[in-house]
Amino acid sequence: MKLDDIDLKLIKLLTDNGRMSYVDLAKELGLSHVSVRERVNQLKDEGVIEKFSVVINSEKVGKTVSAFFEVDCEPTALVSVAEELAENPRVASCYQMTGPSTLHMHVLVQDFVELEHFINEELYALKGINRVESHILLRRFKSRNGLKL
Repeated sequence: MKLDDIDLKLIKLLTDNGRMSYVDLAKELGLSHVSVRERVNQLKDEGVIEKFSVVINSEKVGKTVSAFFEVDCEPTALVSVAEELAENPRVASCYQMTGPSTLHMHVLVQDFVELEHFINEELYALKGINRVESHILLRRFKSRNGLKL
């Protein structure tokens, strides 16, 4: 699908406020609300817009410790380890990175007791992990939620 300038403006508006009504979007774009609805539906159908979601401030819901992990795995265990970690509710994101079978993972927990439990009882319990390196987030300067156009 080739995106035109109106599609790009529409995506930017929805990225800034995913709850904008079709009427408000139409006013911003100079189109009818029917035309905007059709464009949004086409963007969803084509997979440009994957979903609409809510961004939750993790600290406001009690997840005050944010940690990042580099997890080196046995090559044959990488996918199974990644799939198991992806199912863990403490794991906010998990990516395969370049390098020797490395996963990059972001974990959100209530406190250091929960982080220690996650590391010792859940992470180290997985078969196929060779090495784990962790980094605790001290301060966030920018956080990304999907692609910004």
